[in-house]
Amino acid sequence: MPQDPTEHRVTVTGPPRRTVPPARLRSRGRHPQATGHYRPRTEIDEQTTLGHTYVRSLMRSQLRAGLTALAVLGLLVGPLPLLFAALPDARRLEWAVLGFGLYAPLVLLARWYVRRAERNERDFVRLVEDR
Repeated sequence: MPQDPTEHRVTVTGPPRRTVPPARLRSRGRHPQATGHYRPRTEIDEQTTLGHTYVRSLMRSQLRAGLTALAVLGLLVGPLPLLFAALPDARRLEWAVLGFGLYAPLVLLARWYVRRAERNERDFVRLVEDR
């Protein structure tokens, strides 16, 4: 197809705009409403900068919870070798601390971490689903 010498190519530098087919204006599926408002889920599916920001916020909150749990674990378990070295004749104390005294705080820490991670994910889903 020959081109007209008066026509020239134009470079578009803005972000692409999506148009919704008229048959889908009333749908409640993955397509945006007729107002042109994009839901955060659409932003994530299309991997836009805003969607990337949403996902990074979830990752940051999960990392913060994990590092907090790790720090508490280090504070619980870290001083134990120093305690055992300071009391060399207390073999029964070592077994009692390791077998019973440490078990309950570890279970509580694990429970806290799981609940925190589930809450982070629940908050993220509420944000994405516009609830």
